[in-house]
Amino acid sequence: MSHNALSAPNPFSTRPADKAALENGSLFAPKFDEQGLIAAITTDAATGEVLMFAYMNAQALALTIETSQAHYWSRSRNELWHKGATSGQVQHVQDIRTDCDQDAILLKVTVEGNGASCHVGYNSCFYRSIPLGQKAEGATLAPPAEARVYDPADVYGKKD
Repeated sequence: MSHNALSAPNPFSTRPADKAALENGSLFAPKFDEQGLIAAITTDAATGEVLMFAYMNAQALALTIETSQAHYWSRSRNELWHKGATSGQVQHVQDIRTDCDQDAILLKVTVEGNGASCHVGYNSCFYRSIPLGQKAEGATLAPPAEARVYDPADVYGKKD
């Protein structure tokens, strides 16, 4: 069943008009964009390595807070996504933070299973680098510096 990111009720507090209250107060009032989404950066709780970037809608953020497991909003599938429900790579949230103006979320997680977070088979979704000093037009990526942790076809099945 498909929804849109805005269809979920927003259980969070109304944002205070006073900037100082927003930046220094204790009220959690996340700022969702016009599509009803907020950016979420996920890092490894032990190493600090950035594992992935995704979006959350109000329902995903509320479920993440309530269950201590990462939930996201899949823009490509237009649906709520419990990370690891298919792959077994459940992200257990150790700490959740918001930035100064509350328009981004930072999750610090431990990952169940093989420890990977990327659906392509790597530990982190950020497995490729862009060599500096090259022309932007036609820029190329360096080969991955790490080996895949798993074969996605074994976890998700063959894709046509």
